[in-house]
Amino acid sequence: MTLLWTTPAPRVRLPLLPLIATVLLLAVPVQAAAAGTSANITPADLASCALVLVALAGAVRRRPLTPAAALILGLPALGIAVATATAADPAAALTGFVRYLQVFVLVPAAVVLLLRTPQHFRVVTAALVVLALVQGATGVYQYATGTGASYMGEDIRAVGTFGPTDVMGMATVVSYGLLATLALALRTPRSAPRWLRPCAIAVSAALTVPLALSFSRGAWIATVIAAVAMILLTGPRQAAKALAAVTAAAVVLVGGFGVGSQMISERLTSITEVTEAPDRSVNDRYTMWAAAASMWQDNPATGVGLKGFPVHRDAHASIGLSSGSDTAGAGQTFHKQPLLSPHNMYLLVLSEQGLIGLTAFAGTWAAILAASLRRLRRGHPAADCGLAAIGLTVYQTVDFLYADIGGPSTVLTGVILGLAAWWALAPGEAPR
Repeated sequence: MTLLWTTPAPRVRLPLLPLIATVLLLAVPVQAAAAGTSANITPADLASCALVLVALAGAVRRRPLTPAAALILGLPALGIAVATATAADPAAALTGFVRYLQVFVLVPAAVVLLLRTPQHFRVVTAALVVLALVQGATGVYQYATGTGASYMGEDIRAVGTFGPTDVMGMATVVSYGLLATLALALRTPRSAPRWLRPCAIAVSAALTVPLALSFSRGAWIATVIAAVAMILLTGPRQAAKALAAVTAAAVVLVGGFGVGSQMISERLTSITEVTEAPDRSVNDRYTMWAAAASMWQDNPATGVGLKGFPVHRDAHASIGLSSGSDTAGAGQTFHKQPLLSPHNMYLLVLSEQGLIGLTAFAGTWAAILAASLRRLRRGHPAADCGLAAIGLTVYQTVDFLYADIGGPSTVLTGVILGLAAWWALAPGEAPR
């Protein structure tokens, strides 16, 4: 959206192309990996490799990362390396090493190196919005035509092009786009045309529809918390107006138009009933959380090693764990998807990398969030970039309580971390 009114000069636009491609190529449907095999290498993954190479070439010719940025972004590599070296099968852990390094170290560092001005930041968030609109429109079509993933016996769950094996993919992408447009609506740049703010508000409202139809409780919770945090950062007066508008929009969306109101209501109710009468998916999640904690207790410093959770799961899980989750619809036949992770990023890191790995990861995320808040409070002119960076970071931090890396959309985690790190750690630059 902002791409229409603020584009970088041609001489600096070319290095951004791999970054934009990494985002937009996630609209390309990919075939799900077979159970028990490594994840497919997607076009977005290939674009991220080009992104890293372009950033490294630029770092050689121009300035490298600042010492603070290099330390904070490189910290997770310590836990990843230790967990790989101490794994029972280091060769098998090597694939996990490459994936973690890609998502949490290389791609974020490349984003920080390539972004130079707030205009560059806005171009990338514009690509996120375009991807969210494409995936969201696909999800709404799936719900309307009954061609989505299976949910409560009906093929109505909006999953976009990610398929039933990555039901969180579309919800995550749509949430990213919603928060990016919300930042523009709350802090519209002074140089922007008048139509940008109402357009941002309209797009934010539109993206709530596919987000609701994803039936993803974790994405709902993370998006609401991130949005409220962004609104509160704008000041009490504007926060009161924005919260009133959001509440009214939610009432109209579900109560007035009845967009999946019954199923959404049931899904919302289930959030408060997880300790009373949890469904099978919640039971499985609690069981895997307990298994992850048990693995950590056996290896508190270094964990069981990368890719070790599936190997040690049965030895630490109770008999209440099911054989897998049922997946069907969205163009795929019914099959059981094995439960190979605890669906909690913090517990996954703790179980596989121990306290060393969790301290490194949590330290990086906490440092980026703290530095982002400090820079926003200093009154930087590009406040929309700061709000977007903080909102996306808060979303990812909360979402990791219910999800972990996996699936085609995983590479976007690295892009989001890179955007937040650029805002928090890059040298201050006034918008041109």
